[in-house]
Amino acid sequence: MSEIQAESVSLSDTETNFKTQIDEIFEAQQNNRWAVAKTTTKERIEKLKRLQDALHNYRSAFHHSLHQDFGKPEAETDLSEIYPTSNEIKHAISNLEKWMKDESVSTPVALLGSKSYIRYEAKGVCLVIAPWNYPVNLILIPLISAIAAGNCVILKPSEYTPNTNEIMAQLIKEVFTENEVAFVEGEVEVSKYLLEKPFDHIFFTGSTAVGKIVMKAAAENLTSVTLELGGKSPVIVDETANLKEAAKKIVWGKFLNAGQTCIAPDYVLVHEDIEHELIQQMLKYLSEFYGQTSGERLDSPDYARIINEKQYKSLVELIGKAKGQGAVVHTGGTVVAEQRYIAPTIMSEVPLDSEVMQQEIFGPIMPVIRFKYLNDALDLINKKDKPLALYLFSQDRKTIDTVLASTSSGGVCINDTVIHYFQHNLPFGGVNHSGIGKAHGIFGFKTFSNERAVLEQPTRFSAPQLMYPPYKSEVQSLIDFTVKWI
Repeated sequence: MSEIQAESVSLSDTETNFKTQIDEIFEAQQNNRWAVAKTTTKERIEKLKRLQDALHNYRSAFHHSLHQDFGKPEAETDLSEIYPTSNEIKHAISNLEKWMKDESVSTPVALLGSKSYIRYEAKGVCLVIAPWNYPVNLILIPLISAIAAGNCVILKPSEYTPNTNEIMAQLIKEVFTENEVAFVEGEVEVSKYLLEKPFDHIFFTGSTAVGKIVMKAAAENLTSVTLELGGKSPVIVDETANLKEAAKKIVWGKFLNAGQTCIAPDYVLVHEDIEHELIQQMLKYLSEFYGQTSGERLDSPDYARIINEKQYKSLVELIGKAKGQGAVVHTGGTVVAEQRYIAPTIMSEVPLDSEVMQQEIFGPIMPVIRFKYLNDALDLINKKDKPLALYLFSQDRKTIDTVLASTSSGGVCINDTVIHYFQHNLPFGGVNHSGIGKAHGIFGFKTFSNERAVLEQPTRFSAPQLMYPPYKSEVQSLIDFTVKWI
């Protein structure tokens, strides 16, 4: 392996320079891919351990950088960035030897004498494009899976978190050589140029609209893709639910990271008999979490800010349009432009044709919609694209089974929100518009692996030889027997 060191590439360079640098990185990784693919379990575990050590060494730096980028509280950085990443590394280290073993499969009678197995081999040179909302977690967890599977990787972060990118670039440079893992910064031009390259796999996390662009670009090189997207993840609360627990968990899942979470509850569907009580309980927990008054919430150290001016203005417009169409704001709606602050906002009487009910919110706005019959709630959900997550609060087994059987989503969390993301023994991903492919644990390892089918014929004779030409009557009889009985 060469000792080329990782460097950050930015658009401050000329267009020719960034293209040349990307070309050099890609070529270096192509030249190194087979050496990396042949690494042993022990070697890959050593890389993961170095990454784990670096993550903890840079923990305080990430606390500071994420607060600089969008006011993320330290506790939320630990819970939503450091912990899931560290836990993913530990899980991979504990299971990698098992994952890398050849997987034997049974032999059908017609192939007696042979043996077959699946070998998990590295895909090669991969691209990971990460978003801004969880810029540590959502770039490193795919990297962990890619390392475990024996790949080379180019990492492309969002340009909207420059302070965190600076720390991440240092971390990657410290742990890896550039011909194995490289950190490439830049705006849309850099992403477009990267997508022209014939990568062996692309892992993209972001919006559905950009996911379509990524998929189209990948199709030019027949590159496989994993798309972690989003959508309007609903919450259903029926009349049997524990309303205090439901309210607490919905408020936490929604307003974590100021609502800028791909699996955040996007809207609540609540039975009409309990709508008022649920809203009152949500208001209570908002006060407990972030303060009782507008001033206390503005000054709360536990509440993040909106990432940039464009996103801030879009969310402010959503609130204004919903109010203009008759939505009732129970709390929130307060905004402070110079801080990109939008107070936690809960509204009801929201028209179903309003923009806030048509697009993914991705911010601290929670519409509450009442329903009379469960089928009405299910129809509303099923008229929209399949969401990344679906949440249900109910104590009724029949209702739970009905919802599971009558809807489709990337993941489901019953009587809680968001925490299924932390269960690395479950696949994480979407369906159609909310995503393609799965991540985390063994599912992430397989995403970055080619499941190679291997059949070995250890003897000179094999059963299929009995049916080689010429197709005389006895051969045809054997073929007939095989078709009918074997």
